[in-house]
Amino acid sequence: MVLEFDDLIGQRSNYYVRLVHCNYDWTKSSLQDLEFMNEYNEYAITEYDLSTNTSVPYVHYYFEVPTVKLPGNYLLVAYRENDKNDLLLSKRFMIYTNDIALTMDAQNQGLGTLRVSNQQLNFKLNYSRVDVVNPIETVKIWVRQNQRWDNARGNIKPSFVREDRRELEYRFFDQSNQFMAGNEFRFVDFRSLNFPGQNTGRLDRSKRPFHLSVLTDKSREGQAYAQYRDMNGNYVIDNRDNRDPALSADYVFVTFTLAASPLAGPVHLMGALTDWDHSPATRMDYNRATNTYEKTLFLKQGWYDYQYWVEGADQNSFQVEGSHFETENLYEVFVYYRPFRPQADLLVGYYQLPVNSR
Repeated sequence: MVLEFDDLIGQRSNYYVRLVHCNYDWTKSSLQDLEFMNEYNEYAITEYDLSTNTSVPYVHYYFEVPTVKLPGNYLLVAYRENDKNDLLLSKRFMIYTNDIALTMDAQNQGLGTLRVSNQQLNFKLNYSRVDVVNPIETVKIWVRQNQRWDNARGNIKPSFVREDRRELEYRFFDQSNQFMAGNEFRFVDFRSLNFPGQNTGRLDRSKRPFHLSVLTDKSREGQAYAQYRDMNGNYVIDNRDNRDPALSADYVFVTFTLAASPLAGPVHLMGALTDWDHSPATRMDYNRATNTYEKTLFLKQGWYDYQYWVEGADQNSFQVEGSHFETENLYEVFVYYRPFRPQADLLVGYYQLPVNSR
């Protein structure tokens, strides 16, 4: 596993990395470094390359993440000049074993009036290969949709415990394990700055960095579901004009525009391009002269999925995009077990569950 990132300062700096062991809910655990690390817990980032022929110079860093002793949740923290308070970035990652088996039910629609807009996962766990004591309290579940943590379901209790079969069943008849299915993601392709990509508008080359306008979007509320392939909100860095996109892809100011009357809550640009963040940094500004929401991001060349998310009640968050049970989504189930020793939440099951896979 390798961490890669760009530093737009344009000259090499001294960066360091350490790992933080976390509980199932991403709070810091009580373990000491030697309980989960094979050696020391501070590493200098020494591998890097300089960008080539880009209007925005940057340094591209590489760091191979060290192996750890225990499965579970980890937070990678990078900081400047050996100063742990001068934080550069942090990234979550998980190490897992599949000691607890999972079986998924075929049923994945929501229930009742939400059948047309929601998806629900029903599954069961078999822990016959693990000596689990008091599974209702010691086994923890997280379910995540499209790698999002902002709407993940955590600490889900089983609906049935079958001790004779060493099984936990998760079949619910309420909304506790339902997700708004949402819609397929919009996308923009600016892998080339010499030829227009899909959904790109005007490219202003008179400025450095370049400024790109995405074609104006409209609300999809009330529209019928349209099937097409997407990346479930992710992005890919790429440069069709040069080799080695990690070093040759340029940075561009990209402006997203949504034509809409003022909505009930703030509108955010959502996807991996904003790290699924709902903070003021991702909030769009409303232009009353043009009746549009606008947001400009500084992005590296590539293909980006995105959607417009409305802040407020969960049922209203997809009012721009619409929500359809037919939408293809990727769900992940994380299964944690806390034994008596070590006193840590071990990730003993990880499963990807595609819904409406095509």
